[in-house]
Formats: sequence, structure tokens, C-alpha cells
Amino acid sequence: MPSKTIIYSALLGAILIVSCSAILIKSASEAPALVIATYRLLVSVLVLAPLALPLRSQALRSLTRREWGLAMASGLFLGLHFVTWISSLKFTSVASSVMLVTTNPIFVGLGSYFLLKEKLSHLLIAGIGTSVLGALLIGYGDFRTGNAALWGDFLALMGAIMASSYFLVGRRLRPQMDLLGYIFVVYGIAALVLLILTLGSSIPLFAYSADVYSILILLALGPQLIGHTVFNWALRYLSAASVAVAILGEPIGSTFLAYFFLNESLTWLKVWGGALILLGIYLSLRAEQRSQA
Repeated sequence: MPSKTIIYSALLGAILIVSCSAILIKSASEAPALVIATYRLLVSVLVLAPLALPLRSQALRSLTRREWGLAMASGLFLGLHFVTWISSLKFTSVASSVMLVTTNPIFVGLGSYFLLKEKLSHLLIAGIGTSVLGALLIGYGDFRTGNAALWGDFLALMGAIMASSYFLVGRRLRPQMDLLGYIFVVYGIAALVLLILTLGSSIPLFAYSADVYSILILLALGPQLIGHTVFNWALRYLSAASVAVAILGEPIGSTFLAYFFLNESLTWLKVWGGALILLGIYLSLRAEQRSQA
């Protein structure tokens, strides 16, 4: 098992990279949400294929029906997560969208307790609560009235539920598969689901500017292949709830990037919210250390 320093450092780097997602998606607003999500997963799978297929073909053939079922469920949840969350950014602010989509520790914590039978310590519960409170403060000032903003908030919340389901399934399946084989299968299934949805909706895949395609490739190589892959790697060593809470650092990075690149306001509520999120992450990781000890 890698040292705790390596695991937590990798999580920090992944959070910084994933924080760029919302800014890149906003910059590619010319393309529909389904197209953005499809290219993000499809490019990732194409990059992984030369590495995964020759080395993992035998391992993939040895998967049981149950493991394939879990992989398909994980890929489906991942695809739906991206569709709902990316769609939300079309209707509401970056801070509100990212705040709501990162409420997944609530659902992951409940799912870990009721479905995976993982014990939640008081310290971990405190970490979840503190981080969610911080996320609420970050997005509070950006909540807007009106049907469009409310629809965007609802989509972001659905994205949180889909992401929670994705982490819970991954926590059950990941220990049975090596990292490369796992992400290749799950990303591949997600890409296939999104491609079918896009083609079924008669949305064109090749009708956008060169800048949009460049952004979509960056989304795949950075936040997806590096960021999400590190999260999946960490699921082998940390609980699903702890990984989900660590990802709550994303609103901090996204909010600051939105301030500098999209001119979205940065208030004291967001500053204090970011501090609470960091405190929640610290508490949850301390809980993980105690449980492993």
C-alpha cells in the first residue's frame, strides 16, 4: 500500500486538475452538454485503449457476470453524472453548480452505511457535515431566482446523486480489478452510453469550432484521465465517503478560477466556505487514518 503522504498528495493534485473542468466546459458552451460529455469520455477511452487492451485483455475476459454488471452500472452512473452536471452549467453559475454537485458526500455517506455496511465514525460524520456546510456557503451568494437557475440547480443535484452511485459501485468493484482495467471498462461503458444518447438525439458530433475540440481534448486528458483516474485509484485504499469528501476541494479551485477567468464574484461567504471545506477534508482524512490504525 502506498504511504498516506502519497495518497493524499495525489488526491490534492487531482482536485486541482478537476477544478478546471467547469471553466473549460463554460468555455466550450458552443457545444451541447451531451457532446461535451461524449467527447470527454470517448477521447479518454481512445487514449487508454493501446495500453489497456494488450495488457488487460485476459483479465477482462476473466470478469464474472456480477463484476461486468457492476462495471456497467458504474459506467452508466458516470455517464449520467456528466450529462446532468455539464447541463447544469448552461443554466446556473459555476459556484452554484459545483457546490451542489459536490454534495455527494451526503449520499455516499448514507450509501456506504446502508448499502456497503461501512461504519461511519463521528469524526468522519463531522468532516462530511463541515465540508457540506462550506460548500453551501460558497454557493449561497450565487443562488438566483427564476426557472432557468432552478433547473440548473436541480441538474447539479442530480449530478451529485449519479456521482455518489458511481463511487459506491466503484468502491465495491475496484478492489477486484487493477486500476487500468477498471477505468478502461468503466470509461468505455460511459462513453458508449453517451454516444448512443447523442446519436439518438440527432445532435451533431462534428459541427463545432477548432477551439471547442481543443477544449474537449483538454477535458479528457486532464480532469478525466488524470483527475478521475486518481480518484478511482484512491478508492482501493480509502473509503468511498473519504474520497467523496476530498473531492469537495473542487469548489474552492473552481470558484477562484471563475473569479479570474469568468468574472464571477468572489465574496467573503465563499472564502469562509472554502475554509470550512478544507477543515472538513482534514477531519475526514484523520478519521480514515484512525480507522486504518
